[in-house]
Amino acid sequence: MKRSTAALAACAVVIGTAATVLPQAMAAAQGCRVDYTVTSQWQGGFQGAVKLTNLGDQVSGWSLTIAFPAGQRVTQGWNATWSQSGTTATATNVDWNRTLGTGASTDLGFVGSWTGSNPVPTSFALNGVACTGSTTTTSTTSTTTTTTTTNPPVGTTPVAINGQLRVCGVYLCNQYNKPIQLRGMSTHGIQWFGKCYNNASLDALATDWKSDLFRVAMYVQEQGYETNPSGFTSQVNSLVDMAEARGMYAIIDFHTLTPGDPNYNLERAKTFFASVASRNAAKKNVIYEIANEPNGVSWAAIKNYAEQVIPVIRAADPDAVVLVGTRAWSSLGVSEGSNETEVINNPVNATNIMYTFHFYAASHKDNYRATVSRAAARLPLFVSEFGTVTATGGGAYDQASTAAWLNLLDQLKIGYANWTYSDANESSAAFRPGTCNGSTYTGSSVLTDSGAYIKSRISTPDSFPTS
Repeated sequence: MKRSTAALAACAVVIGTAATVLPQAMAAAQGCRVDYTVTSQWQGGFQGAVKLTNLGDQVSGWSLTIAFPAGQRVTQGWNATWSQSGTTATATNVDWNRTLGTGASTDLGFVGSWTGSNPVPTSFALNGVACTGSTTTTSTTSTTTTTTTTNPPVGTTPVAINGQLRVCGVYLCNQYNKPIQLRGMSTHGIQWFGKCYNNASLDALATDWKSDLFRVAMYVQEQGYETNPSGFTSQVNSLVDMAEARGMYAIIDFHTLTPGDPNYNLERAKTFFASVASRNAAKKNVIYEIANEPNGVSWAAIKNYAEQVIPVIRAADPDAVVLVGTRAWSSLGVSEGSNETEVINNPVNATNIMYTFHFYAASHKDNYRATVSRAAARLPLFVSEFGTVTATGGGAYDQASTAAWLNLLDQLKIGYANWTYSDANESSAAFRPGTCNGSTYTGSSVLTDSGAYIKSRISTPDSFPTS
């Protein structure tokens, strides 16, 4: 499936109107508004976003029917149970959005096939009542129509604008159900470079780099979490708070590397994620990465691990996005002779997840980029770690390959975090050695060649749509 930016279409089916009903005892108000957008379109297929707003009395249990013109059909959906009979598709609530109070909204989405004209529905109905953007009541009291508007975001930070994130189709979407790309930096191992992560360095990341996110790499082995679970958990939580205070998203990275089978750390993962998910559930800035780089292990084993850890997170934090590591050092299997089809044909049984892809630009080039280009049409991807150098974390800085990678990720709207925001004595580090012994993290004099280039890419203006 090929995305065509020229074919992108948006149709706000109902402009924001609501009805104010005069008081009437026992009057049952019914009404709804639907904002519908075609977010992506390609030959024979499209992706639709549906924002349903209940304008009437509270409903507990609902079905939204969508009347398509002939030739359109829903093939996959999320945030509801989807079915279709003839030209009518039906989205029925799931447990977490079963109840919609007056004025409450829920965001749905789907992928569909189409032939003929643009795939714009002709009507919508909530529990059998047409969504016209106004309400009706069982009383004879007249209604007055007033105009409503969506409140703009308060503040200008990435979290203030985008709010709680979710996965919609193959994209990471914001609170307005619009696809976005997050760009930022990863720590090195916090057991070795904790001194690099303080108020001054995070101020620099948020204001000088204008970073959207901060990935916290907590190694499990290699002198990490297993040596002091409570201490490392506390350190992670503190860094999450520091990112939140600056309006950045935080990826909590359970940084497994050796051994490569994540099931070796299954019980540790359950304990850790139960703790951090419970503690951070109310935050809008947290993304959970459950296994950094599985290697030497089958996709079936990785999937089994994910399907045991994700429910632990969901029990405490049902809304957060979860990143799932892929085979062969999170290369979708490419580095061990496979490809994305093993995930496409056997996806993790969970919603609101993305699959990780890692690359190091001097080692991973055209065949890896080709894999990402293909996979991005079928899978939600997030590059939670990449380097400008070789896969060892050292070697020559390859700006040409890095630029080709970042151009591709920008084109596909895939978020990324660069390795590393540290002063490690290796060419992948953003800071020159010794920087973290001081207090200055801004300006060009503290940056390596890699750091200077990545900063130039991250600090360009974001495109965060809100309508």
